[in-house]
Amino acid sequence: MLDGRFRYAESLRSVLALAAYCWQQVAGLPVAAAEGIASYFASQSQLREENEALRARLLAAAQGAQRYEAAAAEVSQLRRVIGAAERIERKSMPAEILYSGRDPFARKVILDRGAQHGVRPGSPVVDEIGVIGQLTRAHAFVSEVTLLTDKDQAIPVQVVRNGLRAIAFGGGSSGLLELRYMAANADIENGDHLVTSGIDGTYPPGLPVASVVRVERDASYTFARVLAQPSAGVERGHYTLVLSSEVRLPPYPQDAAGGERKGAKKPRPKRKDGDGS
Repeated sequence: MLDGRFRYAESLRSVLALAAYCWQQVAGLPVAAAEGIASYFASQSQLREENEALRARLLAAAQGAQRYEAAAAEVSQLRRVIGAAERIERKSMPAEILYSGRDPFARKVILDRGAQHGVRPGSPVVDEIGVIGQLTRAHAFVSEVTLLTDKDQAIPVQVVRNGLRAIAFGGGSSGLLELRYMAANADIENGDHLVTSGIDGTYPPGLPVASVVRVERDASYTFARVLAQPSAGVERGHYTLVLSSEVRLPPYPQDAAGGERKGAKKPRPKRKDGDGS
């Protein structure tokens, strides 16, 4: 009654509550430690799962970025190819490179255009930069292109600086072009740009072909060794242009004049039966 009215035991109650709180904290330490350990391992497991999920999202984002970059590069090249088609004064058809040829010793690629699309063997094949090869075989829906670097391929070229004409042959596995039968004193230097001369009637004149990277001259040899690096994407790129091979060439002079060749013998008339002459 006295404690209820005058609170005489309030100080004693505070001391006993403090002592009980300390014993309560000591008694709860194992439980708190167990809960902390369990929470730690649960947090570690959750963090590990979140980390794996973030890694998967990052990998997917990286793949998406790579696909986007590849698609952007293809679109950019396709736009350049379309621009090149507008600059070339010859009928052309865009084509996509499907895969390389199976022969490891040949430099050939397969296009997604064939005879059903109107392509014909002998047609020049270019990209947005210059010549990459010639169409050598046409199937129904695909065609085969022999690249400039193939050892059996040759193209007539001309030096832009001085108009010197030459024939560029494929170098095979080296990936270069070789200008054979060039005189040792020929006016050709490193860095000279080579374009199609157009004298063969197959390639339009003025298309970029290669740039000279090495000129070797030896006094003991009659010819110089000239190597050139292809300008166009012979070993790269995805889209090409197949140019029309139907070009009207002017007739030969003797055909244009309608006359006979100079010095040609006229056929003698046949002698009739009974003619004594």
